[in-house]
Amino acid sequence: MTVKEQDDCALIALDWGTSSLRCYRFDAAGTVLERRAHPWGIMQLPATEGAARQPHLAFQAALQAACGDWLAEAPDAPLIAAGMVGSNQGWQEAAYLTVPLAPERIARKLLAVDTGLGRTLHIVPGLLQMSTLPNVMRGEETQIIGALRQWRDDELLVGLPGTHSKWVRVTNGRIVHFDTFMTGEVYAALSAHTILGRTMQAADTPDDGAFMRGARVAQSLDGQAGVLSNIFSCRTLGLTGELAPRAQADYLSGLLIGHELNALKQLALQQPQRIGLIGDAGLCRRYRLVLELYGMGPVSEAAAATEIGLWSLAQHAGLVA
Repeated sequence: MTVKEQDDCALIALDWGTSSLRCYRFDAAGTVLERRAHPWGIMQLPATEGAARQPHLAFQAALQAACGDWLAEAPDAPLIAAGMVGSNQGWQEAAYLTVPLAPERIARKLLAVDTGLGRTLHIVPGLLQMSTLPNVMRGEETQIIGALRQWRDDELLVGLPGTHSKWVRVTNGRIVHFDTFMTGEVYAALSAHTILGRTMQAADTPDDGAFMRGARVAQSLDGQAGVLSNIFSCRTLGLTGELAPRAQADYLSGLLIGHELNALKQLALQQPQRIGLIGDAGLCRRYRLVLELYGMGPVSEAAAATEIGLWSLAQHAGLVA
């Protein structure tokens, strides 16, 4: 690395989740100079001597292995991290902040942690929604902040499809409410650990027809029986020869996503100006198909929301200009 490249490093940022660690090196203009990805999420850190008694040693070792060269080459660059690294199973717990709130408030509450590597790590707190059934998020708040740099609508509904899908309502730049649907995790559990998976066969390409069939059931009169009843049709349609084994996984996916979005539609107090999606392109495409089927939209997708969010939080916190 040249001297100029070293000087250009203004921020080192981490997206540190349960299963992966993604690293970003930014220049002073907020442009990502380099990206790295490692399988060292908080639940699968590298084996480290003494970590059983002092868990922070495993986090320290993972950070050193992931971007120790960046830290050495840019000794003045601040270090920021979002995600499960700030959970009670992470490096150190960053307390939840209660919604509603503005992004600037999140930046003012970064948790400073001594890494033991001559650097302070600034950890982004998660968000808590207090109600009869409380709700939490950790990591998604950073993606939402990144998306808000791209979308300026007064009323915005942000969807983050995944293992635990989040739907976040933003009003005038403030995060005011969010809901969680365990759609991805339930799909994985049903496919791998119930009788539904016994007749499924892997398909070479996605079956949009089967997927949309499931989504339509969730919206139909039959769908009023509820998801616990509807999912059994994945088996019975196979038994009666109406659904091929290679189509059953996509049909089940459509059922579950359909019920998620149908419930979301019922929960919506008013139609947002925009629905924004953040996440895996293939999964966002599926959600977009069902949103359009249900007459919800217009729909946009955010690019690079995590890195933009990390840079934005660093700016609000005064870590970078």
